[in-house]
Amino acid sequence: MTKKLIAFDLDDTLAITKSPISDRMSELFTKLLDNYHLCVISGGKIEQFHVQVVDRLDATDEQLSHLHLMPTCGTRYYRYDVTNESWKLQYAEDLEPEQKKHIIEVMEQSAKDQGLWAEEPYGELIEDRNSQITYAVLGQEAPAEVKYAWAEKNAETKLKLRELIAERLPDFEVRLGGTTSVDVTRIGIDKAYGMRKLMDELNISTDEILFFGDKLQEGGNDYPVKALGIDSIEVGKWEDTAFALEGILGVTV
Repeated sequence: MTKKLIAFDLDDTLAITKSPISDRMSELFTKLLDNYHLCVISGGKIEQFHVQVVDRLDATDEQLSHLHLMPTCGTRYYRYDVTNESWKLQYAEDLEPEQKKHIIEVMEQSAKDQGLWAEEPYGELIEDRNSQITYAVLGQEAPAEVKYAWAEKNAETKLKLRELIAERLPDFEVRLGGTTSVDVTRIGIDKAYGMRKLMDELNISTDEILFFGDKLQEGGNDYPVKALGIDSIEVGKWEDTAFALEGILGVTV
């Protein structure tokens, strides 16, 4: 079946972690918006989406109307309002204050129990993103090269931390997030939830969606999309995605 929507994770799928997309990716995105609806669904905040993607696009209002932004793993959804030339929040599955407090306490204690509570982190270790709480082992502002070096040596350590937090928070979704992070949201509110919402919005089926992500293994924050039955392509870096998109454009444009 012909694809109508192409959806993407952000860090390590479209760009280096917490970095703006490249000129090459920006050009590909802009061209794709003429032929497809595009969705970026990732663990970061909406401000990060603008810095990394939206602000890098030389796109018309019409093209932007085909772009769907789903920060914090699909717990929020923004769509471009052509009339007002602004991004409008469509829904937000925010956590309650007492839930946030409990999650933060469990994250901190679990990290300390695993010897992963940094004494001199790069920025905050735990970030309240309203609809998602994110723990970053090295801090939220760690340089990309430092994060990649840590992740290469500590994949199993990060997985064990995620499993411990999940065990202690059975009433919440706990997933591997970015390069060095673990994300927690309300139960049942994940990237699959976001995709279902978008399918309803656009009146399309799973067969009409193609998804790119770097964490499609079980426990990864991209896995729920794959488990939903959406055709998914696992990538290791943004260049892999760019190569595939060039192939798509070569066929469809």
